[in-house]
Amino acid sequence: MTNDAQPRTQWLGRWGFVLAATGSAVGLGNIWKFPYITGEYGGGAFVLVYLACILAVGVPVMMTEIAFGRRGRGSPIDAIRRVAGEAGASPVWSLLGWMAMLCGFMILSFYVVVAGWSFAYLWKMLSGGLAGSSVDEMAAIFGANNESPLNLGFWSTLVTIATMAIVGKGVQAGIEKSVSWMMPGMVVMLAILIGYGAFSGGFVEALRFLFTFDAGSLSSEGMLAALGHAFFTLSLASGAILTYGSYLPGRASIARTTLSVAVADTVVALMAGLAIFPVIFANGMEPGSGPGLIFMSLPLAFQAMPLGTLFGILFFVMLSMAALTSSISMVEATVSWLTDNKGISRRTASWGTGIVLWLISTLAMLSFNVGAEWTLAGKHFFGWLDFLTSRWMMPLGGLGMVLLAGFVLKNEAFREELGLSPAWHALWLFMVRYVSPLGILVIFVDALGIAKVQFGTQWPWLLLVLAMITVVGELASPRLKRAIRA
Repeated sequence: MTNDAQPRTQWLGRWGFVLAATGSAVGLGNIWKFPYITGEYGGGAFVLVYLACILAVGVPVMMTEIAFGRRGRGSPIDAIRRVAGEAGASPVWSLLGWMAMLCGFMILSFYVVVAGWSFAYLWKMLSGGLAGSSVDEMAAIFGANNESPLNLGFWSTLVTIATMAIVGKGVQAGIEKSVSWMMPGMVVMLAILIGYGAFSGGFVEALRFLFTFDAGSLSSEGMLAALGHAFFTLSLASGAILTYGSYLPGRASIARTTLSVAVADTVVALMAGLAIFPVIFANGMEPGSGPGLIFMSLPLAFQAMPLGTLFGILFFVMLSMAALTSSISMVEATVSWLTDNKGISRRTASWGTGIVLWLISTLAMLSFNVGAEWTLAGKHFFGWLDFLTSRWMMPLGGLGMVLLAGFVLKNEAFREELGLSPAWHALWLFMVRYVSPLGILVIFVDALGIAKVQFGTQWPWLLLVLAMITVVGELASPRLKRAIRA
């Protein structure tokens, strides 16, 4: 712990952190987005590349964020400032913390609207409001749900209130207690849905689709989607993981904890695929039907199957809990900073943050109805929040974090915090200095449209060769030799 860090509430145990971080990582990204992008980009081949990207990019960056949080024992701003100060680095690096905290808050400002869809569809499933006989009719129901600002606003407000009520109770009594039943509950419900899918008639086809590797089915776009989703699904560079890391007990292994979260996150994503695709295949639907897979195709499929309404309710209960575990994590960095620096209680900080969040999320919600024409450079407010966070702030924040850890700070601090063997520490350092930054840069360049990344064209390979030359030079340096021998 750095010198000016104050005593801080901690998780009751390592599994408190694992459940909270997994809840942050899972969210709608794994249950909503992962299945449909898997369907779009070739099934098993996409899954294999995604797993490789989790190991190469996601795990090293997550370890770095957790180490920053635990070392600095504070919000992203305070933790990075303290760790940088300990190494004699410029306090300007704390801007990375500001970016992470702001990024998480901005994401939550539009995420509560999307999470509201889950709660709205749960109610529709309970009340019989999803009676459609075609995908077009289901699309009309989805459109009608968003066209009413009162309806959409009600559900996003409900998500905001639930989030702030949990966060306001504190780290142990609020966050840890809630995820301790929500995460196991989600897994149990997924297991029940998988069992249901096993008798739907499409289970074997779903297994073949998810776990058969066909290199010809994976495009450059699919590889980039796998790389991007691996980075974003773990809630990296948004302040959530770093803040959760600040509550991690000093005796807990960061490496084992990170791997536990990565494995749990991946298992839940694959379970979601095994729950969804059998139902889709059994009804002759298209697995690559995009975002409408969950809110249009799946409700229609449930409607056509025995006990479909019951299992549809179960599915949307699970989806709503996944949305809530993520929204809790994204606001924690802001609440943590307010309680640490402004001398106000957690409850006051939570509800004050909630009011600001509600005002901004209302503008995002209006982008789907009365404010749809309020655009700037072709994007409405919701679109700008998504664009700025996913394409600029998260990649730049992640890149800054690994460069700070890999090249600027004293290696001894991370050696002490991570507690790895010399060989494993050298591997972490290698990944953080070269592999993770290169992966983030590829995502960043492609997402902004600066250049179209094609893994078969020349320039990405030139970047790779350049990185390999740099790595060879680093391996030959006395500094890394000492790190391996120490």
